[in-house]
Amino acid sequence: MLKRNLFLFLLASFFAAPAANAEVKLIAIGSLSGNISDRSKKTSAPLENGVAGNLLGGFGSGLAYAGCNTFIAIPDRGPNAKAYNSAVDDTTSYINRFQTIRVKLEPSKFGSALPFTLTPSLVDTTLLYSNKPLDYGTGVGLGVPNGAPALNAKNTYYFTGRSDNFDPSQISTYPNDARFDPEGVRVSNDGKSIFISDEYGPYVYQFDRETGKRIKVFTLDSKFAVKNLNPVGATEISGNTSGRVANKGMEGLAITPNGKTLVGILQSPLIQDGGTNGAYTRIVKIDIATGATQEYAYQLDNIGNSAKPKYPTVSEIVSISDREFLVDERDGKGLGDGSQAVFKKIYHIDLTNAQEVSNITGENNLAGKAVNKTLFLDVVATLTQNGIKPEDIPAKLESLAFGSDVVINHTIKHTLFIANDNDFVGTITSDALHPTGIDNPNKFFVFAIDSTDLPGFVPQKLKGDEGYRTPEYRREDK
Repeated sequence: MLKRNLFLFLLASFFAAPAANAEVKLIAIGSLSGNISDRSKKTSAPLENGVAGNLLGGFGSGLAYAGCNTFIAIPDRGPNAKAYNSAVDDTTSYINRFQTIRVKLEPSKFGSALPFTLTPSLVDTTLLYSNKPLDYGTGVGLGVPNGAPALNAKNTYYFTGRSDNFDPSQISTYPNDARFDPEGVRVSNDGKSIFISDEYGPYVYQFDRETGKRIKVFTLDSKFAVKNLNPVGATEISGNTSGRVANKGMEGLAITPNGKTLVGILQSPLIQDGGTNGAYTRIVKIDIATGATQEYAYQLDNIGNSAKPKYPTVSEIVSISDREFLVDERDGKGLGDGSQAVFKKIYHIDLTNAQEVSNITGENNLAGKAVNKTLFLDVVATLTQNGIKPEDIPAKLESLAFGSDVVINHTIKHTLFIANDNDFVGTITSDALHPTGIDNPNKFFVFAIDSTDLPGFVPQKLKGDEGYRTPEYRREDK
């Protein structure tokens, strides 16, 4: 009896701990090693920088629930944290792909730090390609070989992360460019295809989920494109006066529960809206059937001061309903940066009465027109309250996805998964805060949310996942 009473006391204390939102609690952490291979053996040959072409890493760039406790996870443009050639921003011919992950979430053993244990496993790896030829860089003058993957074949032309794989005579949204930097992913309601947004174009593409073949291109307004392309991001920024900032294009992507609309968000403001020094980035709604778009302004927090503003970036957006969303706004501090995490917050927004801004340009003109936002979850505060040091919080917590419901003490809770992009660096040998090194795996943080904090929540209606609202995992005191 004494042991049971102690357990009840500890559990009650855990759920009484203060947080940014009293009903949003960390319930589990899971990880997959960043030093193992994915399931695409045919891409295992070393890349230009010597890193294996099938290293399992970076897949927290985008995360999407796919039903039946399965998630689709996407790495970005590949392992470019290892310096080897600045003429291509250290990017490689890494073939873009998505990983299929299955998770097991179950009550923890007595005495565990968190009430649930998350065990993820890699199920499959799918490479992304076009059945029509793509434009690859020749490598001439850059000190690299031709950018076309050796695996290319007739009707199979793979997308890659190398920054010079583009046609310089076209604007950056030209859909035949082979360079691709995936950042957001969602699954169609029928489960047959996935939608991916990227930073290079910015592009929004639809791929066949079974084969990885691109089946549709969503064309964005030319205001999002840059005209003067360059494999070096800094040079590309300085060479343009409008369009997306290099490496800060369409970072986040949501799909509405009815499956009819995609909602993307740019990592930073367009150059003409102030670029990385601007306060307002753009949300873009895309009608999947017609491709028609609408735009809204999102105001970034000022994490500097009024005299010298400094803004974080947006990493993700996920649907609560057809009009409400959560947005991940963060700094670049934490594990992987050799610093301490400070600002990683999730905000709630509602587009119901938001002003459409597609015909409005410039930071000053966007002022006062941004969607309203309210703090939903202070991630750094919540993780540190659970004993995680700021220097051990991943710098790039970039993805959000709702998972299956759980039951905690007879109450149904929604689950929110947050995953990291570890930049394909599975082990940090040393930095100022970890002089003896530290593992840097692909991690998942799972939060439980009371329905009263998301009263408008509507789960996506995925085919074959009718039991989405039926809690599979329970933690109850008997």
